[in-house]
Amino acid sequence: MTAKDKAPAARFAYEGLDRVIHERARLGILTSLIGQRKGLVFGDLKQLCGLTDGNLSRHLQVLQEAGLVEIAKSFRDNRPQTMCRITAQGRKRYLDYLAVLEQVVRDAESIAKADAARGGNPKPASA
Repeated sequence: MTAKDKAPAARFAYEGLDRVIHERARLGILTSLIGQRKGLVFGDLKQLCGLTDGNLSRHLQVLQEAGLVEIAKSFRDNRPQTMCRITAQGRKRYLDYLAVLEQVVRDAESIAKADAARGGNPKPASA
């Protein structure tokens, strides 16, 4: 038997699912920022992600400490303004995370199709 014939150990461990990114709010923040090279103002990001000020601040702090986002504070029209931007490292880690997440979806689809071909029940059992 060759190494190719053996099933990979821990095939479904998905080590690339970055715990920092995998949290729902942080995933939403990074998704909002990925297409905004100049970044987003805190208020716009808050609205896009449906988060409170405090919740967004805490998640941004985690992302900033991990090197995934940059926070710049300034004033505009004599009012404080916080600009949030994804970093180059954040962009790479986010895209790597998405590649693993896409593999999860492909694996699940493959398993579900194989089960259906064997006569498995495609509908979940009712409780």
